[in-house]
Amino acid sequence: MANKTDLVVFEQKNNLPAIIADDGLHAYLEKIKQFPVLTEEQEINLIRNFKEKGDLQAAQTLITSHLRLAVKIALTYRRYGLPTSDLISEANLGLMQAVKKFDMKKNVRLSTYAMLWIKAALNDFVLRSWSLVKIGTVAAQKKLFYNLGRIKARLGLYDSKELAPAEVKQIAQELVVDERDVVEMNRRIGGDCSLNTTVGHDDDAVEAIDLLADKSQNIEGRLAQKQENEFKRKILLQALSALNEREQYIVKNRMLTEQPQTLDEIGTKFNISRERVRQIEKRAFEKLAAEVKQAMAAAE
Repeated sequence: MANKTDLVVFEQKNNLPAIIADDGLHAYLEKIKQFPVLTEEQEINLIRNFKEKGDLQAAQTLITSHLRLAVKIALTYRRYGLPTSDLISEANLGLMQAVKKFDMKKNVRLSTYAMLWIKAALNDFVLRSWSLVKIGTVAAQKKLFYNLGRIKARLGLYDSKELAPAEVKQIAQELVVDERDVVEMNRRIGGDCSLNTTVGHDDDAVEAIDLLADKSQNIEGRLAQKQENEFKRKILLQALSALNEREQYIVKNRMLTEQPQTLDEIGTKFNISRERVRQIEKRAFEKLAAEVKQAMAAAE
């Protein structure tokens, strides 16, 4: 039976097609179309060969036959503004884990099982990419990320408009999170809406931004916000100093910039694989989060 080491070796072979850049998406899609869709009988035989005999070629065939599924799911996450190539890479890693963890006793097709692992991998990637913005509320963000859409659907809130105060309060109480976190997460995952959209007709038409109420803070409020931002920046810089030079570079260029570099770009810079970059990024974030938590606790 294949073990963890076997899968790592398989991943490091880098036999899967990859997107060189976002503009290479079409070429990538054309390439993965070449891999045939498996029948249920073929799938069962391949899974059995991988699980019982450790046949990595069987695992590769299972993975390549489901790459289109990984892309389909990954593309639904593009609204978060992350590089498409990275999203597909993370989706493929989730697919690999699905093949590794699949239990034939579950009596379901691999595609059904893989969807859960692919979405989990993408959710984790999106959360890692966001978390440094509000490092102190990672748990709340995660809870909201996974549950906000479900609760909104139950309440009949299907559009991406701003939530009413009563709706915000109800959701915050149900999830035991801060109301501000509910508002922010709803804006992030609710889709983009241009403030320059025209409202009204003919001569009475105005832009949506002109109808927004002025919620600017007073001088004291702005000063308090500035002090809080400076405090967070100081904490973050202090935490970054605990990372080595390569980890700092990856964190800064993947999480702390408006135009993050792709895994491939960083891999080329350090002459390592994209999977190795992903591993370093994850480890660096965990170290960073621990340092921030410790620094904030010491400051209280």
